[in-house]
Amino acid sequence: MVLLVVDTQKGCFNENLYAFETVRKNIKLLIDTARENNVEVAYVQHDDGPGSDLEKSTDNYEVYEDFAPRENERRFEKNVNSAFHPMTGLTEYLKSKGEKNIMTIGVATDYCMDATIKSGFEKGFNIYVPAYTNSTYDNPYFDKETAYKYFNEFMWGRRYAKIITLEQAVKLLRSEITTADL
Repeated sequence: MVLLVVDTQKGCFNENLYAFETVRKNIKLLIDTARENNVEVAYVQHDDGPGSDLEKSTDNYEVYEDFAPRENERRFEKNVNSAFHPMTGLTEYLKSKGEKNIMTIGVATDYCMDATIKSGFEKGFNIYVPAYTNSTYDNPYFDKETAYKYFNEFMWGRRYAKIITLEQAVKLLRSEITTADL
C-alpha cells in the first residue's frame, strides 16, 4: 500500500473547499497513520507554469503545512490532471516496487483526483478512496457538495476504485485488515 497525496498545495487547499475542516483532519490523520506504520507516503504537486497561481517557484506550489512531506518522502510533479501521466514517472516507480494498492487522497475531486483515479485504474492499480479525504470547489455545473458526492458516491465506486470509510482506511494502514477484507 502507498498513500498518494494529490495536489494538497497551499494554492488550492483552503477553506473554500467542500467540508474543508473534516477533509483537512482526515488527510492529516491518514498521513500520520501511514508514517507511524511504515506505509510510504508519496506526493504529487501540480505546476501550472510561469505566472500562474501554482507556479513551481511560488509559496502556493508548496504542500499545505499540515501535510508537508518529510525529506525522505517522494514527490512527483505534473502539469496535467493525472498523477499517472507518463511525465510524472509515478507509474514506473510504483511498478518497480511491485506496488498495486494505492490509497488516493487530495484535491480537486472533479479534476486531478478524478483523472488520477481513472488513470490509475486503467494502469492496473487497485485504487482505494477513503470518505472525506478529497474535496473540490463550486464550478459552473455542480456546487462543491454535489461534485464531491457525484464522484465519491456514484462515479468512482462503480468501476474505478473501492470507496472505503475513514475507519477502514486507518485499519488498512495499520495492517489490521487487508484489501481482501474490503
